[in-house]
Amino acid sequence: MTEAKPLSRRRFLAAGAATAAGFPMISRAQSSPITLKFQSTWPPRFIYHEFATDWTKKVSDLTGGRLKIEMLPAGAVVPGLQVVEAVSKGVLDGGHGLAAFWYGKNTAFGLYGAGPDFGMNANQLMGWVEYGGGRELFAEIQAAAQLDIHSFLFGPVPCEPMGWFKKPIRGVADLKGIKFRTSGLAVDMFNALGMSTVQLAPADIVPAIDRGVLDGAEFASATDDRIMGFPDVAKYYLQQSYHMANNFCEVLFNKKKYDALPAEIKVILRHAAHAAHADMDWKSMHRMSQDYIELQTVQKVNAYRTPRPILDAQLKAWDTVIKKRSAENPLFAKVIESQKAWAKRVMYWHNDVSVDQRVAYAHYFGKGPLATA
Repeated sequence: MTEAKPLSRRRFLAAGAATAAGFPMISRAQSSPITLKFQSTWPPRFIYHEFATDWTKKVSDLTGGRLKIEMLPAGAVVPGLQVVEAVSKGVLDGGHGLAAFWYGKNTAFGLYGAGPDFGMNANQLMGWVEYGGGRELFAEIQAAAQLDIHSFLFGPVPCEPMGWFKKPIRGVADLKGIKFRTSGLAVDMFNALGMSTVQLAPADIVPAIDRGVLDGAEFASATDDRIMGFPDVAKYYLQQSYHMANNFCEVLFNKKKYDALPAEIKVILRHAAHAAHADMDWKSMHRMSQDYIELQTVQKVNAYRTPRPILDAQLKAWDTVIKKRSAENPLFAKVIESQKAWAKRVMYWHNDVSVDQRVAYAHYFGKGPLATA
């Protein structure tokens, strides 16, 4: 065996250079950033537009400024509900909204947040998207709708209130004939309860209640409902509903624009969606809890839980909607079966292992911050 000779400094540097040549070069040189123009489906003051801009900041931060996205509010380029077409056609590079908004393109879109929840909340339905085949089925629906789009689904929406009413709602009989604003598949469900439903853009909802064109409406959350001015025209605010109990957001890219992005930025975009999902969940807790209490204490809104007979009637109404829409649309039926299979397994586990949080809350806080001495 020949004794190894110690490396001289020159030989050491030469060996290091040769080794480095065997690895891919990672350039840190800063070229001109990629800039894209997006539009959300939300007015500028809404918290969901804020969530959209939160995501753009994370993308810029995580890419070191290599990808910069301008997020315009609804109406800046096209009306909010035309974002999906504008992105598909390349009028916009991308957008932010809810997958359920595209219900008119294919009814199966309505199952991504605005359909029967099978006992799941938004995070649990997102588990189905990530690990239960939901993402792949979503791509099938987009292809069937002939949309040239790449999407990221993320951002849990807390269970949406049943809505605002001008008079108390105590049972199913009180809903008969009520003129009510909702959207997506919830139109079918509320109609099955005997209500007369319409779909309106956000800016038109409160004026319609004020003029008596509507008897009630639902929109999103205590925060945005407050910004819209609901407390000025209705004082009865029903909490809990099965119409949108597991909603989540969507970021849409024009597919050609997305495909042209560098591979490493595509990886970052996936992780940015996960980071934004968590941050949106935490910010919702913070902001919506404050606004919910202030609606009651400052604006004297009568907020109460939707009576159990109405919730039971909603579930029966969903059975009717599922049967009808599944018969019309094979993709709808395929998504329903996939969601049910996920929910049957995951919610069995969840319901068995999760402790009842209401019991602990009552132990420490009684009826909560609005309880009187």
